[in-house]
Amino acid sequence: MKALRKYLDKIKPKFEEGGKLHAFRSVFDGFETFLFTPRTTSTSGVHIHDSNDSKRTMIIVVMALMPCLLFGMYNAGYQHWLAIGASSFPFWSLMLYGFLAILPTIVVSYVVGLGIEFVVAQWRGEEIQEGFLVTGMLIPLICPIDTPLWMIAVATAFAVIFAKEVFGGTGYNIFNVALVARAFLFFAYPAKMSGDKVFVAHDTILGLGDSAIADGITCATPLGQIATHAGDAAPVVTDLSGSAISTFDAFIGLIPGSFGETSTLCILIGAAILLFTGVANWRVILSVFVGGAAMASLSYALQTPTYPASMINPLDQLLLGGFAFAAVFMATDPVTGARTHTGQYIYGFLIGVLAILIRVYNTGYPEGAMLAILLMNAFAPLIDYCVVQSNIRRRLRRANVKK
Repeated sequence: MKALRKYLDKIKPKFEEGGKLHAFRSVFDGFETFLFTPRTTSTSGVHIHDSNDSKRTMIIVVMALMPCLLFGMYNAGYQHWLAIGASSFPFWSLMLYGFLAILPTIVVSYVVGLGIEFVVAQWRGEEIQEGFLVTGMLIPLICPIDTPLWMIAVATAFAVIFAKEVFGGTGYNIFNVALVARAFLFFAYPAKMSGDKVFVAHDTILGLGDSAIADGITCATPLGQIATHAGDAAPVVTDLSGSAISTFDAFIGLIPGSFGETSTLCILIGAAILLFTGVANWRVILSVFVGGAAMASLSYALQTPTYPASMINPLDQLLLGGFAFAAVFMATDPVTGARTHTGQYIYGFLIGVLAILIRVYNTGYPEGAMLAILLMNAFAPLIDYCVVQSNIRRRLRRANVKK
């Protein structure tokens, strides 16, 4: 690392004002600050207490996503092996299959998103922001494994430009950028975001698996199966082999679903990392789960065959779909969420309630976490405003009483 530091110091003058490559100053600054903590210091008026800048924060979030990414690799291979009727499941073959299946999606997400941010930074003459370090990983994790790469590219470009850069870049966006990309894909290409085939990789990758057999396989996600259930009895969801999916299966995550959202166990490991490092806010995570559990319990108590999802027990409601992933990695976005402590409780609770409410009572849309968070992103400033005004009025009344 010392050799790299010396090399960067040697070529840095070329990128500064008056240097031959000064036009690419923001590009060089982006790489330098990504690799090393800036050595520049302020002389007065600062409020920073340590060197843990936003780039380091983003890296911690990416690290917290690694358990979900690694499990997603295994599960992608596992679902494909089930689809081709395999009798054995070699661990490293499954991991290799999942790695090769997700790698192009990650590359496309980062190339398109970072490419746009580099261009915008050069155009504005500003530093390259680091927000897309997390967004670029989130987008592949919340999409089905069989999503075409060109769709990922279009959705990423749309989200970065219209949900982020037009508002001023990192820190100014109103809506969660990764969820805007997912929403764009869902409403623009609904057949590729839902249904009974998109959650299993159908392509043969380096001779691993048999795509001809997999192309004939149909298996919706558990929530997709529940949404189409009819009858008075509680719906029973199955995997690709026809076996019933238990609560334990849903917790571990060996079920069809978006790449990184199936394993609640891995999501909780990521949550532990975020909470231990102080990156995520526990108030939001806790209140999302409380709100979801409350709404799930209410709908379960008032269950009706008209809405099959209401017949699912509350624990399964929290384990299935993208609820847990959204609670830990989406709702905790500090830019688009509430800032006040009281507001964070309200914000998270309403996300949990709306996610289950949409999931249960809208049979045409079996997953509600995405829309719930985007809706509450819009109301977060209002929640904070109401909380602040309430505090002001309470303090004014207190002051008047003293007089």
